[in-house]
Amino acid sequence: MTAVAERIFKDALGLLPVERAELIEKLFQSFDPPANSKVDAAWAEEVESRMDAYDRGEIKASSAEDVFARINQR
Repeated sequence: MTAVAERIFKDALGLLPVERAELIEKLFQSFDPPANSKVDAAWAEEVESRMDAYDRGEIKASSAEDVFARINQR
């Protein structure tokens, strides 16, 4: 890793976890531009809306095990 990349990495470690996740997402997206930016924008808005609703206690999360169990029942 270059010195610049190492510095950026160290700076990124100082971000809040959600900020690091957003940075990772943007970095991944930089490899492959979205095929349909309108759809991606709509999904991003939906995700943010659901996360906000979860934070407000309006919806509950399911464990991955529960989700996979429901999928396997179909």
